[in-house]
Amino acid sequence: MQLRFKYPFILLLVCFASHSYAGEDTPDMRMDKTLPTVSATSAPQEALVVIEADSLVSKTVDQIEASGDATLSQGDQSIRADRLLFNQSTQEVEAQGSVMLQQNGNTMAGPHLQLNMDKNVGAMEQPQFYLKENNARGSADALHIQDRQHFTLDNATYTTCPAGNQDWQMKMGLLEIDRERQVGIAHNASVEFKGVPILYSPWMDFPLNNQRQSGFLAPIFGGTVTGGSEVTLPYYWNIAPNFDATLAPREMTKRGLMLNNEFRYLQPNYVGAMHLDVLPRDAIAKRSRTLFSLTHDQVLANHLNGYIDYLQVGDNNYFRDLGNTVNVTSQANLLQEGGLRYDAGWWTAMGRAQHYQTLQDPAAPIGVPYTRLPQLTLNARQNYAGANITFAGEYVNFSHPSAVNARRLVINPSISYPLVNKPAFYVTPKIALHSAYYVMGANNGGALANASSTLPLLSVDSGMAFEREGNLFRNEYVQTLEPRAFYAYVPYKDQSLLPNFDSTQADFNFTQIFTGNRFVGSDRIGDINALTLALASRLLEPDNGMEHLSMMIGERVSFTAPQVNLITPTTTTNKSDILLALAGHVTRHWSLDSEFQFDPNQSHAQRYDITASYRPEVGKVLNLGYRFRRNTLRQVDISTQWPISGRWHAVGRWNYSLQDSRILETIGGLEYNQDCWMLRLVAQRFATATQQTNTTFFVQLELNDFVQVGMDPLSLLKQSVPGYTKLNDKTAL
Repeated sequence: MQLRFKYPFILLLVCFASHSYAGEDTPDMRMDKTLPTVSATSAPQEALVVIEADSLVSKTVDQIEASGDATLSQGDQSIRADRLLFNQSTQEVEAQGSVMLQQNGNTMAGPHLQLNMDKNVGAMEQPQFYLKENNARGSADALHIQDRQHFTLDNATYTTCPAGNQDWQMKMGLLEIDRERQVGIAHNASVEFKGVPILYSPWMDFPLNNQRQSGFLAPIFGGTVTGGSEVTLPYYWNIAPNFDATLAPREMTKRGLMLNNEFRYLQPNYVGAMHLDVLPRDAIAKRSRTLFSLTHDQVLANHLNGYIDYLQVGDNNYFRDLGNTVNVTSQANLLQEGGLRYDAGWWTAMGRAQHYQTLQDPAAPIGVPYTRLPQLTLNARQNYAGANITFAGEYVNFSHPSAVNARRLVINPSISYPLVNKPAFYVTPKIALHSAYYVMGANNGGALANASSTLPLLSVDSGMAFEREGNLFRNEYVQTLEPRAFYAYVPYKDQSLLPNFDSTQADFNFTQIFTGNRFVGSDRIGDINALTLALASRLLEPDNGMEHLSMMIGERVSFTAPQVNLITPTTTTNKSDILLALAGHVTRHWSLDSEFQFDPNQSHAQRYDITASYRPEVGKVLNLGYRFRRNTLRQVDISTQWPISGRWHAVGRWNYSLQDSRILETIGGLEYNQDCWMLRLVAQRFATATQQTNTTFFVQLELNDFVQVGMDPLSLLKQSVPGYTKLNDKTAL
């Protein structure tokens, strides 16, 4: 539940109490799930009134007295009390002694109630309530019922803590409940945690069903080394059901006041969001800092869609200075593009203009990507007489301020035909043709001539699948054995005089060895005459086919040495490196995800990634990872969420580069999970540039189903600690 504050002032919590205590117990409400509220829909006035009791006495012609576990029910509401007086002509009810008013699972209990069943107007003394929407409860001096959808409570308290626990509560001079708009309105309200006031507002409202409401959100406290301590006070503006905005002033002690603004819109034919963040005067950088982003998707006509994805910042150091997480500060190329897409089912066409803003690190400059202005693509796919026929075409104008410019046309038709198509056996030959045409433009310092290249690509993919039932570690499984053979042939053609705009050497992995091209992109087609052999085996659950464990080994045997290369080959033999992979659940609690690349010619590993995870139960996870690339990368990655004492949990990550003798990212934190609140204390230190690091501090107090105070570290923890669980999320436990 999000709180909305209007005209507030904030009492900052300097320190929390170091011990917990139990608040006063609330009086017995005679039911575990009792609590009062007004129903969202009115019962028909003519609904039948039913009275049950140990004793029923007719006091007058119109008045009935019920005593001894008396119950009066009408439609979706009921009243229970020790004694009931009901006037049939006026529809007046007076209840005394352990009174309970219940409507749709919401309950109010008190010693005395007066209610007009016809007009639904009444009052209750010293009510205690329970709201089923968010399991909230509270009490008040008096309850005033205006109708079935509106009532007020004088000097009320509100909490989501269970009975007997008063760790936090909101105290109000007046609480209005509006069932028609599903909103609660608190006057002269203060929020207390462990008896210490942490928030105050003369007026605040909050939704009863998590719907959106305009108003101030909870403040966000935090800080970074580069920006100092900071506080953000967001204001949410619910403009309309399909329009909203968030204005979030962010005060940083070292840099100044930053204005973060977001506007979102939703229409039947389009949707989008716009961000504009402005730091008018950075006290450290001595200049203005800005960010603008726009995402927009729109249906323009039948089958025709348009989009914009645009991000721009005012300087190279914007994210490194003002970002507070590693995924933000690591951005280098900011996408700026817009396009149109036409989807006719079996064929699609797209046109786009694409540009990047490149943020440079002076200590490690990077190349500026080409601008595509424009790029036009046409793709089609049809099945004819059992054959799969595809076509891919592209025209693009590559533009660069200093590198060679050119226009390129690529045509790539293909046809494949499965000769055998059974679950246990398949053979699929495929033939494709790749044609590229270049018209050279500006910055052609090498005097490259207009050129073209046309090459055929031939391949045959085949495989088999065998199954058997077996037993492993006293568990029944279905084991598969899946041999696969893939042959590819592309003749050699000298491409050294062709420009290269978007081609790179493909990573050697299980996906790449079953393709006919050793490159990614359209400027290079690698010659190949090779056979790939692989063997896979999987353990499947017999009941649902869920994969429990998979193993794979593969190797490519070349009949001729490839001659088209962008990087120097690591071997000159006809056999490639051997690929091995093992993934899945090794035991009930241990899982493994690993891939190895082994060079048999030099008898050493070229690359491997190993991640082992131990998850014995929810809230307990330990991830151990190691990444290795010969001569370029050696990294250790350890992350965990683990209980340490009582309700305390530790969270952390340590990502260290052995190659550079440098910590890439460190996260350390503590979480305390109580019945109705949670405290998170997290610190993160990460590299923002070659010679620059930043440290961010997250302090968050979450009052369950009510409000979060402080900077939220949840997205950071979920991304950095695989298997992380939000401990106060009942749906995840």
